[in-house]
Amino acid sequence: MKFGTVINCMDGRTQLPAIDYLRREYKIEYVDSITEPGPNGILAGQENQSLVDSILQRIDISVNKHDSRLLAVVGHYDCAGNPGPKEQQITQVKASLEFLEKRYPHIEKIGLWIDRDWVVHQL
Repeated sequence: MKFGTVINCMDGRTQLPAIDYLRREYKIEYVDSITEPGPNGILAGQENQSLVDSILQRIDISVNKHDSRLLAVVGHYDCAGNPGPKEQQITQVKASLEFLEKRYPHIEKIGLWIDRDWVVHQL
């Protein structure tokens, strides 16, 4: 697999751990990064349609132009854009994956949690 896509928080502390994890565990050469403050909350709640549409538009580019075959949604410790306990964050990651499944049923999807030590855990 050459390309994968990560839907991650804009928080710089989460970027390299997520990219490194995907490259190592999924043998992905390139990772397209789609960042927003708390994207798991945005996709799970779907309250701000313009932000949801923006994320979907960027996923479409990654999938259709780069032939990305993996979508990863990230939640993380100490999120300023989507504050909440770990359990809430994980629930939102899972809801985001369910939402994305409807639009991208042919692409593998995974959820990731990045803990206080910036270690990635697959959900």
